[in-house]
Amino acid sequence: MDLKTTYMGLNLKNPLVPSASPLSKKIETIRQMEDAGAAAVVMYSLFEEQITGESHELDHFLSHGADTFAEALSYYPEMESYNTGPDEYLNLIRQAKEAVDMPVIGSLNGVSTGGWIGYAQKIEQAGADALEVNEYYMPTDPALTGADVEKMYLDVARNVKKSVSIPVALKLNPYFSATANMAQQLAAVGIDALVLFNRFYQPDFDLHNLDVVPGLTLSSSRDMRLPLRWVAILSSRIPVDFAITSGVHTHEDVLKGLMAGANVTMMASELLQNGIHRLTEIRQALLEWMEEHEYESVVQMQGSMCQKNVAEPAAFERANYMKVLQSYS
Repeated sequence: MDLKTTYMGLNLKNPLVPSASPLSKKIETIRQMEDAGAAAVVMYSLFEEQITGESHELDHFLSHGADTFAEALSYYPEMESYNTGPDEYLNLIRQAKEAVDMPVIGSLNGVSTGGWIGYAQKIEQAGADALEVNEYYMPTDPALTGADVEKMYLDVARNVKKSVSIPVALKLNPYFSATANMAQQLAAVGIDALVLFNRFYQPDFDLHNLDVVPGLTLSSSRDMRLPLRWVAILSSRIPVDFAITSGVHTHEDVLKGLMAGANVTMMASELLQNGIHRLTEIRQALLEWMEEHEYESVVQMQGSMCQKNVAEPAAFERANYMKVLQSYS
């Protein structure tokens, strides 16, 4: 069975890629992920606030929101403080490149087109094989239009892409009013891959202390349905590579992602919750399924169930909504 795939021009031994998480904060765990079967690794994110040096704002985000983003800290208690500066981040990329043979993908998390984009070049110079840009932004200003938000994303994507020669992926959120058009615009500015989707963790209310509190909910396989649907819709229409993240926990999730048209499937929650060894188990289960169902390669199945190739393309659109309601009655 041939598990090889390509992602942003990178030749990968299989489609299993750990996404940004505290696991990539130590060289030891990066090595463990490669030994367990990871084909590449996305480093934990370097945040815009860390680069700009706005210490008061950084302190606010780290102390009040440590549980609200995908690379949450407190769930993984043995990790050190997340307040790792830009220089330490670049050094870690250099060390990772020396320690492992698999591709190392840097990660930047920000929203502006300011000086932090210069760090894309530094990440490239540190040896990263590619860069993932995570634009985490909540448009809460009533005066900000949808077009303004799209322009913000496109400006960042365009400027980052111009600043480096390595491939660039954009981790997108699912809240655009016209997701397909947004994907098309990002492809037009040169983005090499789209990662679907970023998860916006929601705050909760503490009724005892009357406070707004962060809360981390790790994903489950159910969370994969949204990115699965959109990758299936877009993969045959938009000329970029696709990665599915959010909800990848089992070999069946990996298979679904590949058949939708993804080049790779990314996971963090499964590894944080059940251990890095899950990569080995998922890889083995993937091989066994392929043998049982007479698939010779990953390439053979990629895109086989995208919207273009299924018997009922409308199943990804309104028809699905109506059939779900009818099935319940």
